[in-house]
Amino acid sequence: MPLEVGNVVEGTVSGITNFGAFIDLGEEKTGLVHISEVANDYVKNINEYLKTGQKVKVKVLAIEKDGKISLSIKQATPPKKKVIKPAELDWNRPEETSSMSFEDKLSRFLKDSDEKIQTIKSKSKSNRKSNGHAKKAFKE
Repeated sequence: MPLEVGNVVEGTVSGITNFGAFIDLGEEKTGLVHISEVANDYVKNINEYLKTGQKVKVKVLAIEKDGKISLSIKQATPPKKKVIKPAELDWNRPEETSSMSFEDKLSRFLKDSDEKIQTIKSKSKSNRKSNGHAKKAFKE
């Protein structure tokens, strides 16, 4: 495949620097993949993603007049789609409220809410109790 902007070609990592990786494209041509074009994630250490001699697919981003070739690995591979799993439902659990009327559901909700509020209030009262170090009134 000819080397043109937009083409995806295969190359070999020939060198790694702190700012990117040099890719040997064959035919005595070498291009540079900037560190920002290595992966969709933030790349702090390029050595965690690439090794010298590794075969990679790259997209040709630009070919300068002076012969410099800009490449991208992340644009050569389609982005991974995130799989979102639906929440697991317990289909065997009987539906408790389906046969209840609205008034019954409302009264049940109010009862449950009152119980929760009473529990919270009783816990907060016990936390407010003195720990035995109450201030004593000064006698003059």
